[in-house]
Amino acid sequence: QVQLVESGGGLVQPGGSLRLSCEASGYTLDYYAIGWLRQAPGKEREGVSCISYNGDNTYYSDSVKGRFTISRDNAKNTVYLQMNSLNPEDTAVYYCATDGGPYCYSDSVYDYWGQGTQVTVSS
Repeated sequence: QVQLVESGGGLVQPGGSLRLSCEASGYTLDYYAIGWLRQAPGKEREGVSCISYNGDNTYYSDSVKGRFTISRDNAKNTVYLQMNSLNPEDTAVYYCATDGGPYCYSDSVYDYWGQGTQVTVSS
């Protein structure tokens, strides 16, 4: 079974930075696109970013574009989300996920999820 584990969340002040990691087990990431999604209290999950299987294509939501950077190191079976210039609106549980395919789509239905990592931005 595919297993995804997120890490790197925490409490930061506005304007600060965090780097989230998503490590896979049970399979290698070589063939799979990985998306980052988040869910804030009282809100639906929203897509944040996605990276294709080989890193050639990336996607960012309008709310994070220019502040977040997604990358991957398939040799380490890990995808990263570098988050800069954080603001309180970024507070959420962040999840990594895959639909089992190699490419990113705005309407992807994700079959595999991690447990999530909490990001809190507050002064």
